Amino acid sequence: MKNLILLHGALGHSDIFNPLKKELSKYFTIHTPLFSGHGTVEIPQNGITIEQYTQELKEFIEKENLNNVHIFGHSMGGYVALCYANQHSEIVNSIMTLGTKFDWTEEQAVKESKMLNPDVIADKVPKYAESLESQHGSKWKQLLPAIAEMMISLGKNPPLKDNLATINIPVQIMTGDKDNMVTLEESIEVYRNLPNGKLVVLPDTKHPMDKVRPNLLLDLMKDFWNLS
Repeated sequence: MKNLILLHGALGHSDIFNPLKKELSKYFTIHTPLFSGHGTVEIPQNGITIEQYTQELKEFIEKENLNNVHIFGHSMGGYVALCYANQHSEIVNSIMTLGTKFDWTEEQAVKESKMLNPDVIADKVPKYAESLESQHGSKWKQLLPAIAEMMISLGKNPPLKDNLATINIPVQIMTGDKDNMVTLEESIEVYRNLPNGKLVVLPDTKHPMDKVRPNLLLDLMKDFWNLS
């Protein structure tokens, strides 16, 4: 059976895919790994980088001995999926990304990272702080600055910047029309630089995965993967 890996975003959790798994399991063997620092997985001593997460995906695929692999990645998960495909295109058959930010500059990264102050979040957005603690435990306050450092590293050296043209597999870039993190312009630019790319804009859709209508996303997945 074909394998589908569902990759969560930064500060996300694999549980976010629960509304999709029952239907998708009719067509794929589903895998929902957690990136380090998320859920019950500890933060690495050497910190978090996109390269670290790309290596974790590589190790997961090797450990599970997976072939005939397809990947859906939300936000950062989509970036990691494309980084992996750039290095191991023989393993991955196709990729769908949703809400993935590609336009990483140092200025942009610093701006985004400043929004990840745990004390400010606990004070200003207590419900979000509670959600982070329920998903990641007490280490959520260490996870936020670690993710902020990852963003700054991305801004200094975005690994996909000049490598999209080498990813020849089918890739569908998707973004919500109300995503306040990802611009339509950057999604279009990436789509145009992919040899086998497609572009989809989801109507009335914000960035968080729990704001995406499952039935709409499932319909897009079925169309992309020719499922029936």
